[in-house]
Amino acid sequence: MKRQEKNKALRSRIRVLSCIMYLLFCVMATKSVYYQIIIRDWLADKASGQYEKQEIIAGKRGEIFDACHRKLAVSIDVTSVGVHPAQITDARVTAKALSDTLGVNRQEVVAKLLSKKPFIWIKRQISPKESSALEAKKLPGVMFLPDHSRFYPNRSLAAQVIGFCGIDGKGIEGLEYFYNSELQGKQDKVKVLKDALGRRFDSEKNTDPNCDGHNLVLTIDGAIQYTTEKALEDAVVGFSAKSGIAIVMDPRTGGILALAHYPRFNPNSYQDYPRYDIRNRAFTDPFEPGSTMKIFSASAAIESKICKPTTTFYCENGAFRVGSNIVHDTHSYRTLTLQEIIKYSSNIGAIKVGQMIGGEILYNNLHNFGFGEKTGIEASGESPGLLSSYTRWRKIDEGTIAFGQGISVTAIQLITATAAVANDGVLMKPHLVQAITDANGKIIRKIDPVPVRQAVSAATARTVREMLKTVVAPGGTGVNAAIDGYDVCGKTGTAQKIDHGVYAKGKYVGSFIGFLPADHPEAVILVVVDEPEKRHYGGTVAAPAFRRIALETLGYLNIPPDSVPNKLTVSIDREAKG
Repeated sequence: MKRQEKNKALRSRIRVLSCIMYLLFCVMATKSVYYQIIIRDWLADKASGQYEKQEIIAGKRGEIFDACHRKLAVSIDVTSVGVHPAQITDARVTAKALSDTLGVNRQEVVAKLLSKKPFIWIKRQISPKESSALEAKKLPGVMFLPDHSRFYPNRSLAAQVIGFCGIDGKGIEGLEYFYNSELQGKQDKVKVLKDALGRRFDSEKNTDPNCDGHNLVLTIDGAIQYTTEKALEDAVVGFSAKSGIAIVMDPRTGGILALAHYPRFNPNSYQDYPRYDIRNRAFTDPFEPGSTMKIFSASAAIESKICKPTTTFYCENGAFRVGSNIVHDTHSYRTLTLQEIIKYSSNIGAIKVGQMIGGEILYNNLHNFGFGEKTGIEASGESPGLLSSYTRWRKIDEGTIAFGQGISVTAIQLITATAAVANDGVLMKPHLVQAITDANGKIIRKIDPVPVRQAVSAATARTVREMLKTVVAPGGTGVNAAIDGYDVCGKTGTAQKIDHGVYAKGKYVGSFIGFLPADHPEAVILVVVDEPEKRHYGGTVAAPAFRRIALETLGYLNIPPDSVPNKLTVSIDREAKG
């Protein structure tokens, strides 16, 4: 009996165990179907995520060339260092090695090594010497990754125009910033296989060969740029000035052939320079133009047909009261023609011209030349200057604006407007880039010259050009800009600077703007010298720099003289006579 009961109990346990095993099998079968069929794709993705990683690789940044395809900005291959904290075996030893070799703060490195993040940068774009020294230490968890660094082979040449990039390869200033989307290489994803410790053991190279950024071809000519920078430097240093700007423009296209600043800076080490030296002040900093504005008040007088070059004005013997203000000329003049007002740069004469033509005509003509609005050149932060509506002018403003007070302009506005006079009255949009190419040099986009409008008639422009020739003739204020064999058009400018709303004693901006050859202009040149100490008249501090830039530019462009200089004529005569 007991035996039968034991057998019966055993059979019951076997049936219970069998049921349990059957249920477990059903659960396992169900789970297997669930994992292998229903959520198979999700599991596959999750598993691959444990050992497959996507790394972002950026293409090389495009290059910047001058008009003759000389390299102004390039990207070079460098190495950057990062770490996988999970792989670090001895944080103290690794931190000391990284700090000593790379010159980074040891405490900051220690904090990074103790981080829970899978990867952290230690130093970007290290030198070859640093890379070799660090690789020799064979530190676990330290990674050496390919990177690109921006390099400017000509250092300070056209630095304010080109700008510079940050450590991440993105443009911060100048054309590097404005055209960042064109220059920046495209990003590409590369699949990397890693083990449980995060060490890579295989990768799939599928980088797009066309992911490099586009190139810029500038209108800037490196040779003219160098000449302009050197002449400007000598002018600023020679007259102990605060700073200077010089621009050379092709009047027919609006293309900038040179744009120089002094002081200069080296974009390879831009962190070492103050903000004032870095920004493109030709676009951002407006100033009162002084007597260079007489070019445009004379243009307004001629265009309105109210005046002719021979129209005479009484110039009050050098002192003229306008309201509570007395305006002086540097010399006493009794009666001057409009042409003589330009030649001798009479402020009183300019006031009489402004009052004769009226505020509305003067304002409309100045607006037609582009004053009071941005030129649209490729730059961020361009200033529109200041030209208020004639409806808000006081009676004195009609006169003072005519000779360059009560109005502010940027250097790019001033040269663009003057180029319109040289270009038979057609105002062109200034530009710095003539083409965008791909990595192979194929043109993607050509930037053609853009006419903005007819600022004045061609007849008026030609009349004003004849008047501007007299400025550099004997007796004119710009005689220091005269060049043997070439007819030069130009105008001097001297303006007292404003400081906290009042004219500052002893602070001036001296300038000279002109173009040549006068009857078929090839180049417009502007020189602005800020706060010269020894002398301050534009004809003294800026005109000689204009002459130097013009002479070397004419020779470089192979532009023949209008006539044979007297010295050369004598030499030829002697040679002919044996």
